Amino acid sequence: MLPLEDKRILVTGGTGSLGKVLVRRLLGAELGKPRQIIVLSRDEAKQHDMRLSYMKRESATDEIIYENFRELLTFRIGDVRDFHSVSGAVRQADVVFNAAALKQVPTCEYFPYEAVQTNITGPENIVRAIRELDLPVELVVGVSTDKACKPVNVMGMTKAIQERVFIRANLDRPASRFLCVRYGNVLASRGSVIPLFHDQIRKGGPVTITDPEMTRFLLSLDDAVDTIFAAVKEGQRGETYIPRIPAARVVDIATALIGDRAIETRIVGIRPGEKLHEILISEEEIHRTLARGSYYIIQPILPEIQSESITSPLQREYSSADELMPAAQLHGMLEARGLLVEQNTVFDEQRELLR
Repeated sequence: MLPLEDKRILVTGGTGSLGKVLVRRLLGAELGKPRQIIVLSRDEAKQHDMRLSYMKRESATDEIIYENFRELLTFRIGDVRDFHSVSGAVRQADVVFNAAALKQVPTCEYFPYEAVQTNITGPENIVRAIRELDLPVELVVGVSTDKACKPVNVMGMTKAIQERVFIRANLDRPASRFLCVRYGNVLASRGSVIPLFHDQIRKGGPVTITDPEMTRFLLSLDDAVDTIFAAVKEGQRGETYIPRIPAARVVDIATALIGDRAIETRIVGIRPGEKLHEILISEEEIHRTLARGSYYIIQPILPEIQSESITSPLQREYSSADELMPAAQLHGMLEARGLLVEQNTVFDEQRELLR
């Protein structure tokens, strides 16, 4: 049987960039047709827009998703920071995907305790509800970020603690499977650099570059969901899934998007809390890391829940500075994703999806 067949699934932060794509993929029944999908978020306007977006679908290719929506998709107003909200939602779930987050680095630097409440207290509320109410939740997947690895900013620090909260939860609930996924920058997600560059280019510039040597991992929202689904299908308790993904210099991304336009680029300096290069697996983690298909798997730091001995560990940390895409490959990736500025129609459709 497929792992999500007939399961009740809770998606916290389900109206966010990742959450919306995750819900769409769940409705497509790739891992089985769920019994119910519950979207928990605190923004009633986004929930309303998301509900209407499914009701108005007319494309034949969306028929299955549309029919599934009518039967399966429900919405709950609530906040992961609030235990009452979380416990009421988790009571209805067999599987939980925690996609709720404060994710913009400067915002978290200026409002660190707000990041703590969403990115740490939220996950702890999920674990607490399952533990204290003795709920039969089978699987919890925490969505993390490359910034959680060797964190230097509040966003990364709070996400690193989220990982440990979920991994530690395996000790209390042997019948449940808690694991994490960790990945890099999502192309064109809300608050990321590509939509910023698009807006700057459309206004005639300048395009602002923080540092000419800055690099970032790049993947699409669907790549991110692929990682989550791989963890669902194969992940063992306490493991962290890392996709093997390309990386590029941010200045090269800007150059590809500008093309032959006469637009100035301006170096403005690194923003509060930013790294020059991102790391997905640190040198402290490589001895607990193995390759599994298209992913790296970090075994849990707690020996009680380590499920697999490492015979061929990773030899060096996994950094965005290691293997950068050449300019032609980067241009091809952006073109294939419909992210070049001249492809206005495609980009506007993606922007509407992410709104």
